[in-house]
Amino acid sequence: MDYLKLTNDKLSIEDISDLVSSHCCGAISIFVGTTRDNFEGKPVAQLEYEAYESMAITSLQKICAEIRNQWSTIMNIAIYHRLGAVPVKEASIVIAISSPHRKDALDATHWCIDSVKEKVPIWKKEFYKDDSSPEWKENKEYESAPELPVLSESQEVKMPYTPPHLIQIKAT
Repeated sequence: MDYLKLTNDKLSIEDISDLVSSHCCGAISIFVGTTRDNFEGKPVAQLEYEAYESMAITSLQKICAEIRNQWSTIMNIAIYHRLGAVPVKEASIVIAISSPHRKDALDATHWCIDSVKEKVPIWKKEFYKDDSSPEWKENKEYESAPELPVLSESQEVKMPYTPPHLIQIKAT
């Protein structure tokens, strides 16, 4: 079973662990991502998360399908991500995966967090303890869209623009 949730509520590691528990599983691997109190020496007060929720859930469903395809022994998967303000030391994400044996659960959990950071449209803003402005932070892993070419002033833009890596088909 897959348990997926985006919530403004505090995450309960125990409740999420209970969701994936199964009599036939000898392993539950849990990853908990928390807000740390600094970023590159700047004191952090809290993080704030926003998501394109329907797209994020669809992305999480695809990640679960990929996990099940790669590790056939996985029994249950829970991916809970917090939205809104997340103070220092509190969990922003909890991933729990159960399987009969630890290796698959551990490997799948590691792969899962990397995939969530890479593929799911969730963004975070850091708020600092000092008076500096909050900053949106990009996940280094997030898939970047192909860069559009930069045109000089003398170049003409033909509309509609089709990036060169796409094929345009006109049907009549």
